[in-house]
Amino acid sequence: MSASGTVAVPAAPRSAARQAIAAFLRDRMAVIGLAVLVLALLAAVLAPLLSPYDPTLGDDEAILAPPFSPGHLLGTDTQGRDLLARILFGARLAFPEAIIPVAAAAVAGMALGLIGGFYQRTVGEMVMRALDILFAIPMVLLAIAIAAALGSGLPTVILSMAIVITPYIARVVATTTAQLRSATFVEAARVSGFSDLRILRREILTHVIPAVVVYGTTNMGAMVVFAAGFGFLGLGAQPPTPDWGAMIADGMHSLEDAPWVSTVPGIAIVVIALAFNYVGDGLRVALDPRLRTRL
Repeated sequence: MSASGTVAVPAAPRSAARQAIAAFLRDRMAVIGLAVLVLALLAAVLAPLLSPYDPTLGDDEAILAPPFSPGHLLGTDTQGRDLLARILFGARLAFPEAIIPVAAAAVAGMALGLIGGFYQRTVGEMVMRALDILFAIPMVLLAIAIAAALGSGLPTVILSMAIVITPYIARVVATTTAQLRSATFVEAARVSGFSDLRILRREILTHVIPAVVVYGTTNMGAMVVFAAGFGFLGLGAQPPTPDWGAMIADGMHSLEDAPWVSTVPGIAIVVIALAFNYVGDGLRVALDPRLRTRL
């Protein structure tokens, strides 16, 4: 009771969602990473309005203009094309190349991981052994082999990256599912007569999704670098479509005289990849109650 005679009522505990949001907002680097991604996504969407030039058209009088040249903030490339315009339009490829493969791999990986972790004999064992075969092949080599077999282009890049990342997500899901299958609440659901499908959907999937979200967000940064590698090798979007990896490759021949042609898209790749990684780290802490309590 306070001095005024009123009874102090304890504050109601915050919901898990509010605790997670508060924990994420306390992570300065995660907030900065999210802000960078939001701004980059807006710049990509508004590229036709923000771009000072057509990204596919060059100017013979402005070939290899250095950064901060009049009318060319980031300079121009070997064909006189404005680098700022190509960076903005290149972001329209970078985000789909990062998000779509991870989203597709998350769906396939969760399905395979739930089966492999819950049914540890027969079907589950077959699934995990099939994934082990994919693990035995280096990710980069497998992706390049798939892209070489299917041909270059954005759909090929997305498909190949989705295929190579699926086993890793499936392994995360299978490990978590195997740990949960003998948990008390799962055993209680079995005793209550729930089917395996209902147990997987209502009891296990809810515990698996946060791990997939964290792992997937972190890997989106890797997908940005991965896609740039495809573009560098000529397996990504074909010219004259702006592609950050292809832009780096285009500037390799003039690296000594005009290093900005390669370094500008390289910086864009690093910034976006790091932003995804910082957001993933922030989500890892925010979605794990044990880590939240340490902040």
